[in-house]
This record gives sequence, structure tokens and C-alpha cells, in this order.
Amino acid sequence: MPSSAVVVRGLTKAFRVKTRAAGLGGAARALFHPDYQETLAVAGVTFTVEEGEALAFIGPNGAGKSTTIKMLTGILHPTSGEASVLGRTPWRQREKLAFDIGSVFGQKSQLWLHLPPSDSFDLLAHIYEIPAAEFASRRNHLVELFEIGPFLRTPVRKLSLGQRMRCEIAAALIHGPRLIFLDEPTIGLDIVARQTIRDLIRRLNREEGVTVFLTSHDVGDVERLCRRVVVVSHGRIIYDDSLNALKRRYHRTKYVDLLLDSPAGEFVCAGARVVKAKGYGVKLEIDTERVRVDQVLSRILAEHRVLDINIEDPPLEEVIAEIYARGHFG
Repeated sequence: MPSSAVVVRGLTKAFRVKTRAAGLGGAARALFHPDYQETLAVAGVTFTVEEGEALAFIGPNGAGKSTTIKMLTGILHPTSGEASVLGRTPWRQREKLAFDIGSVFGQKSQLWLHLPPSDSFDLLAHIYEIPAAEFASRRNHLVELFEIGPFLRTPVRKLSLGQRMRCEIAAALIHGPRLIFLDEPTIGLDIVARQTIRDLIRRLNREEGVTVFLTSHDVGDVERLCRRVVVVSHGRIIYDDSLNALKRRYHRTKYVDLLLDSPAGEFVCAGARVVKAKGYGVKLEIDTERVRVDQVLSRILAEHRVLDINIEDPPLEEVIAEIYARGHFG
């Protein structure tokens, strides 16, 4: 049985925000006698992450994702609740925890801009007190894995964004963490660079057993890296289960692609909406709350000669967009 890398129970974070009184004297009162309003960024979340798991922690902007990560890495103290990361309380044992976790923030660099990545790696080795032989072995492994040898001694400011992100992740792994927090690791990357980063993260998780805690607005990151997803909205968890279960539970549409032996023409099918009909191909949308897929297929096969059939779930983008729009399940 795998042990839990992260255990969170009722974790809450409230911020006090100054409010400005209306009227001519409002500015003066706000300066000398400010009023405060309490805002809940995280409202009693509870979840666990098993060692070796890859979890997507997603939600719209302002949902509480980054605040949760900051508490789990010890940057912020919670207002209430409990959390254990690799057996430690993050905000009380932050220094010790730092030796077992890594973090990558897509918009914040841990590399020194005017130095080559190799110099940053050397400095991180001193910070994490890595023995020389162990560091050399670990660095060589990461250089080979991330294919960063050709630009290891190039100043970071001269690297492309994709090259820099590969070095960022390598830097986060230089001390051999058991758990890595990834906050928007592919933001701003082109399609080739995004796929490269995803492949590397997947290999770390599946081959080396590194636990992955991912936040991302890129649905491709979620689909290719994680089997389980936690959706947060307004600081609360509104879903915690597998990606497949998410699609089945929340979006009950199926898409059916047909290849006919004759031109589709004015294709009509009871119980399904024709999305596209061109040449010999037809794309149908089926609302499975109203009719079963097998019923629609039976009608099609009774009236048409079908050469090929492909049934697909809706794109994950549609599912997540609908969840964000509603803010809850229903």
C-alpha cells in the first residue's frame, strides 16, 4: 500500500483586506482608521495525495490554487486546518521539508538570469548540501534526461523559453526531491516545447516515482500527465476523482464519427444531432441523458451501410469550461 505524500484536513486561509470608506473623508479615515474585510482564499479543503501519484489541482483564476501550494510548501501559514507533506508540517518545518520537495513556477525563475544553468546548479548543490560525487552523478543524469548539454553553459537570458523551462525543472530536481509542485510549467511554450516538458514530467513520475502536484490552465497538461483531478472553485473543492469519471459524471455528451459507403447527403438520425455531414463522413452529437448510444447506433445500422464507427467523449476543455461556468456540480 502506498503511503500518503500529502494529507490536508480542513485547510483554510483568510486574508484581511483594507476597505476604503466612501465620501470626502474616506481617504483620511482609511489612512488613520482603516476598516478591514476578511476574504477566504482557501475555505476548508480536505484531500490526500499518495506517493508516486500525479494529481492535477485545477480551477479558475482566484480559486485558491496558488494559495494552497504556498501553504503546502511552507511559504504561507494557514488560518486554520492541518497539512502534512512527506510527514512534516510545512509552515513549521519548512527548511527540512525543502530538502524533499521541489517546485517550478512557470512565471518565476529560480535560475540566475545572467549566469549559465551550470552555475545555478552548482550553487543549488551547495544550498542543499549535496556531496560532490552525488551531485555530479545527479547533474549528469538530469543533463542527459532533459537534453540540456548543448546550452548548459549559455547564460539563461539567451535561452529560449522552452530551453529555460527544461533547465528550471532540472534545477528543481537537482537535490532528488520525492515530491514536485508544478505551477503552470508549460505556460507560454509552443506546442513542441510543451510536449517535451510533458514527456519529461511523465517519465519522472512513472519511471522514478516522483510525486507530481500540478496546477495548470492547459488541458493538455492535465490529460497527458494526470489520472486524478481535484477541481477547486472559490476556495472549495467541488470535485475529486479520476479524469474519466469527471467526463462520465459531468458531461454526458458523446460524439460519433461515421464513415458511410455512400455520400451522406441530408443525413438525419433520430436521437442525435448532426454536427457535420460531408462526403462520406458524418459527425453526430448524442445527449446520453435522453437516449442511449446503442439505440442511436441500432437506428443508423438499420438504415445505412457503415464502414467505420468511432465513439469519443467530449474534449476535456468543454467539461472543465462548463464546471467553471457553474462553479459546482449539479
